[in-house]
Amino acid sequence: MSDVPTTGLQVIATGDAPAAIGPYAQAIVANGFVFTAGQIPLDPATMQVVPGGIREQAERVMTSLVAVLAAAGSGPDRVVKTTCFLADLGDFQTFNEVYAAAFGTSTPARSTVQVAKLPLGVLVEVECVAVVTS
Repeated sequence: MSDVPTTGLQVIATGDAPAAIGPYAQAIVANGFVFTAGQIPLDPATMQVVPGGIREQAERVMTSLVAVLAAAGSGPDRVVKTTCFLADLGDFQTFNEVYAAAFGTSTPARSTVQVAKLPLGVLVEVECVAVVTS
């Protein structure tokens, strides 16, 4: 975590999730909350889209999301809201299985929408807002 001069915001960066592919941070901590950027299924080591379908891509997204949350001093049990973007709502059931496994008994508020296109042609992107625990 590092402070952004003059704003008091904390920029979050971790090597356990893909680096930003544009002019944005992986997450920002502000006023006791962490706001994540949308995570897409990039392997952080190679910065390439993980092979496979919606299950493999959703698993990578959730792993990255949890890593960003951890770097911010939070975790899945502290998430209050997620926004989930799917290239095809036909993938909802499989995505939901992966999502439920990642969050366990936590049930944050959630929006899930089908979008026309996602970066790099991926099938899923997820962002969230969580309470910071440290």
